[in-house]
Order: sequence, then C-alpha cells, then structure tokens
Amino acid sequence: MTPKPSLLVATQNEGKLRELRQLLADLPLVLFGLEDFPTIQTVAETGLTFVENVSLKASGYATQVQMLTLADDSGLEVDALDGAPGVLSARYAGEAASDAVRIDKLLAELSSIEIGNRSARFVSVIAIASREGSVLNVSKGTCEGHIDLAPHGEHGFGYDPVFIPRGFTSTFAELAPSVKNRISHRARALRGALDYLRALTIASGGR
Repeated sequence: MTPKPSLLVATQNEGKLRELRQLLADLPLVLFGLEDFPTIQTVAETGLTFVENVSLKASGYATQVQMLTLADDSGLEVDALDGAPGVLSARYAGEAASDAVRIDKLLAELSSIEIGNRSARFVSVIAIASREGSVLNVSKGTCEGHIDLAPHGEHGFGYDPVFIPRGFTSTFAELAPSVKNRISHRARALRGALDYLRALTIASGGR
C-alpha cells in the first residue's frame, strides 16, 4: 500500500489548527503541526498584507522541515476603523495579549459607533508551499458581517465572540462548529486549497 503523503499545517494558534484539521480531515494526507517539530524556528510575519505574510510562513516552514506545507494568515477588518486590526489582528493589543484583551480593545475603540455602522469582515488567505519552499497555490476567502456590542458564545477563538456573520443573528462563537466551518472565511479560502491538494496528491504523491 502506498503511504499517505504528509502535510504540515503551519500555525501556532491552537484554535486555528483545530479548525484546519477538521476542514482537512477528508484528504488522504498525514497531518502534522508545528508542535511535532520542537526545534523549528518561528517565521517572522514581516509582510504588509495577508498574502505576503502567508507566503513567508508557508515557504519558511516548508524549507525547515522539507515537507509540503499549508499556512494561513487571517484577520478581522472593521470598516469604522479603516480596516484595522487587519494583518495585526493577532498582535492588536500586544504580542502576549489574550483573546479577551484583544476583544476588549476592539470594543473600546468602537464604543461610540452604533451597531448599524459596525460592518466588518474576516479575511483568510491560505498558501501551500512545496517541500523546497516554492509557493504553489494561494487562495483567499472572506466572510462579511458586523461587530456586536458585547461578546457572546463559547465556541471558536479570537474575535469570534463579537463577530456576527451576515445572514445570522448569532456570533461565530455561538454557532455550532459545523456551521462555522461551512460559512467562515477560512472554509472559503480552503476550498481552493483543497482542490489544489486533491489534484497534487493524485498527480505527485504529495510532493
């Protein structure tokens, strides 16, 4: 029997890793996380856009472990804040800040903005790099919605407790994971990546 090809899912965010593993579960791949490589060096996110950052991460981690690698760079864009926090979403309140602290900062900055003017979107960009570090595929997904007045819900991670996707009355954190995984920005970005990975694994055994 031909062994399944390997894929490194290159994220240090446990919530994101869990979500990506769920979305990738049907592929004929053996999935690895960064925790499987204790000596791996963190790739600096020095890009100015989601595409630049995700390409740096996918290529940088792939060359270190010599493995087909998938990386995601995602964030929240709030129109009333001119697109902030954007690519700085994870570092919005400082490098070591918790999700709760980041949410508190966001809500404080929106405190004078009425609910009807809190339009926002989640953006996800996913890149796949070869084991040699060449970026093979980049796909993008967005999910439109708005920011609630206060956090609600226990599911998800990041800004999920304050983001209500368009067409719903519940936040991402209140929705069942199966629902979020169908409509989220990451699920939409991953559709293009999944198509590419399916073709790649059939054609080249994961190389």
